[in-house]
Amino acid sequence: MISTQHPWILILDFGSQYTQLIARRLREINVYCEIHPFNADLSSFNSFPPKGIVLSGGPMSVNEQGAPHLNTHIFSWNVPVLGICYGLQIISHTEMPGSVARSDKREFGRAELLIDVPCKLFEGLPQASQVWMSHGDKLNDLPEEFEIIAHTVNAPIAAARHSSKPVYGVQFHPEVVHTEFGALLLTNFARNICGLEGDWTPVSFIEETISNIRRMVGSDKVICALSGGVDSTVTARLIHQAIGDQLLCVFVDNGLLRKNEFEEVLAMYTDVLKLPVRGVNCKAMFMERLEGVSDPEKKRKIIGNTFIDVFDAEVAHDSSFTWLAQGTLYPDVIESVSFKGPSATIKSHHNVGGLPEKMNLRLLEPMRELFKDEVRAVGRTLGIPESFINRHPFPGPGLGIRVLGALSEEKLDLLREADAIFIQGLREAGLYDKVWQALVVLLPVQSVGVMGDERTYEFTAALRAVTSVDGMTADWAQLPWDFLSAVSNRIINEVKGINRVVYDVSSKPPATIEWE
Repeated sequence: MISTQHPWILILDFGSQYTQLIARRLREINVYCEIHPFNADLSSFNSFPPKGIVLSGGPMSVNEQGAPHLNTHIFSWNVPVLGICYGLQIISHTEMPGSVARSDKREFGRAELLIDVPCKLFEGLPQASQVWMSHGDKLNDLPEEFEIIAHTVNAPIAAARHSSKPVYGVQFHPEVVHTEFGALLLTNFARNICGLEGDWTPVSFIEETISNIRRMVGSDKVICALSGGVDSTVTARLIHQAIGDQLLCVFVDNGLLRKNEFEEVLAMYTDVLKLPVRGVNCKAMFMERLEGVSDPEKKRKIIGNTFIDVFDAEVAHDSSFTWLAQGTLYPDVIESVSFKGPSATIKSHHNVGGLPEKMNLRLLEPMRELFKDEVRAVGRTLGIPESFINRHPFPGPGLGIRVLGALSEEKLDLLREADAIFIQGLREAGLYDKVWQALVVLLPVQSVGVMGDERTYEFTAALRAVTSVDGMTADWAQLPWDFLSAVSNRIINEVKGINRVVYDVSSKPPATIEWE
């Protein structure tokens, strides 16, 4: 079952790295959608079926053994369908085996789309436009009732439609920014073809979620895990509006926060947001459990388990606390689940992958359907200060995954100082709000340097800054060289223990934003 009663679009994931972008583009026009694996039990949606279906791309060939298949149950709903790349190929292959084959001229990158048949899907698009291709197979033929509606130089069948049913397919990826009119194409599908007006807004989300929280929680009490980041803060604010004093927030100083963050954020919680919050110093417990651990997945699990132990201890004296609230987001949920065929798990997120199998509290995750920019929109609507809403994302495991390798107090202190210099520099230069996320990583690498005629052998710090819309894809931020030079100079001069600074110029994908 889906978690809302809004008219919605079902996105079936066949493994494309761009699947989440499809959802983002639809959410941007206030159309609710959910991503489910291609092999999901579709009968669970029969009581509230989607108003449209999008079949994502995928990395496999439809002709490969074990390739994701199409569940033809989707056609029983008699709703519009849009197949993207693999999605188009699997429609054709299911109805007409042998219609898809390896292409002599693979298409990866930009191509010129030429529209042959104007239709609702292409309304407002010029006859020729740039699209983004990423496929090694081609369609040799179409099932009997389908017709070609667009082509490229290398793909005679770049888009197709059913002659009598609202079933469409495109060989390119409208969800990526490189496709000039991709957002318009998806808007046409959602509004002109599926008939959705777009009623998924921050106000409607808040109203529904407050009602759901009250229904689920009843008279029980909720403990909310505050990390100091936007996600958990918006979560706490929302729950507080729903149940008031039944909420207790716990902000843990785990020794993995940034410089002065515990004191500054705790003051904001109590003085500005008026949240019922308790600050807890547990540095020693976290550091003891993390001692000697270098594997990033193990670090995440240990940090997640230790948080739960802290929260359990905080409410052990009061049995009316039965819920643990946390700021899990939709990308956390999607990226932490893998299925045969679709995208492999990159990492387990702290919010969903670091929890013990058994704990004494039930999970309350009211933001788990939202992307980051939707969370910010909800936060603004809830009256959280803009200066806080615009804070860069900060991972649940904190600096624990920004010190690569085993942790120590010395390394964490080095990272804290370097990070403070970088963030302060971005703010002073007016660059902070121009990047999606900026961070410093302390590498497990020491190198030779010279300071004041003396030989040094100290650590290397990597600066990372990216531009993005939603964090699912990101480009490295082209910060001014004179700015990077000044920051590097300050870190090396002021942070004793770091004698080399490098700048990360990799994008996501293939890299991730965080290093661990």
